[in-house]
Amino acid sequence: MLSKEFDPNSAALEGSGIYGLPSTLEDSRVVLIPVPVEITTSYGGGTAKGPDAILKASRQVDLYDASAGRVYEAGITMLAESPLIRRLNRQGRRLAQPIIEKGGEPDGSGELESKLRKVNEIGGFVNDYVYSTAVDLLAQNKIVGVVGGDHSVPFGLIRACAEQFPHLGVLHFDAHHDLRIAYEGFEWSHASIMFNVIQKIPQVRRLVQVGIRDFCEQEMKVVHESKGRIVAFRDEDLQRQKFQGKTWSSRASRIVSALPRNVYVSFDIDGLNASLCPHTGTPVPGGLSFEEAVYLIAAVARSGRRIVGFDLNEVAPGAEGGDWDANVGARLLYKLIGHTLLSQTKRKRR
Repeated sequence: MLSKEFDPNSAALEGSGIYGLPSTLEDSRVVLIPVPVEITTSYGGGTAKGPDAILKASRQVDLYDASAGRVYEAGITMLAESPLIRRLNRQGRRLAQPIIEKGGEPDGSGELESKLRKVNEIGGFVNDYVYSTAVDLLAQNKIVGVVGGDHSVPFGLIRACAEQFPHLGVLHFDAHHDLRIAYEGFEWSHASIMFNVIQKIPQVRRLVQVGIRDFCEQEMKVVHESKGRIVAFRDEDLQRQKFQGKTWSSRASRIVSALPRNVYVSFDIDGLNASLCPHTGTPVPGGLSFEEAVYLIAAVARSGRRIVGFDLNEVAPGAEGGDWDANVGARLLYKLIGHTLLSQTKRKRR
């Protein structure tokens, strides 16, 4: 808990923690793991700078939330970025680039095949780092979130949460299914995160995807063959229902009803309308408004379901240093934290 001397109405001090808070690991209920990794990114770059950009932008966020109240009082801290993870990201990017340029086809090149193996090994190491860090924090009764980086990075946290909360549901906001199989040869690709979750984490009972609007036939086949384990609410369908007069409240209720009791929220920022995240790696026209996304997250908490963990990924600052993407990301992250806390402290409203 924060000390009585902390003034939530004053400006954040330079060098202060996330959201300008003086919280430490010991006195924080919520702990964020920054993972500055974008090894397999094959289009726009910059997401490795996301955690630091969000940290800086967060100091401009006012701390009282109209829906969740004094979120900051629970204590929120972001761990320092791991120098080893930063080095591995740089190394992995150098190794991956020539493979990406070949479209993921080594074509019998022993050198490229060796690089591909190393990239996959680095991805596995990043997963193990996130997993072991998360397991330790969960054992301390912390609520844990990952801040990426590209969308490959939360696998370890999802695994840790699923082991602690079997029959877990994942609520996945994204423009993409992320169900590709080892995209461009990379086992731990950002485009394969949810395929890996479904294939490698059996405790995940249901994957509910929202905002999907850019996908391939292979991914449609994975959804079909999941026999209901994957439920997709694609953007085209949600928008058509909107034009037909259905309220967002009714559509959100359908989405929430597909989730089990314990929920993990995985949020790729490109699930939002591209005007809110113009510098993300793979922006797609369409998507949710900020208010629609927050309403849906709040609906999970109001339903009596428990949010047990979360991630926010693919936030990339502008090349010229613009902070719009980080500003949106920091505010979305605060909403995620607030409704996660509410979901763990309040019973279902009747």
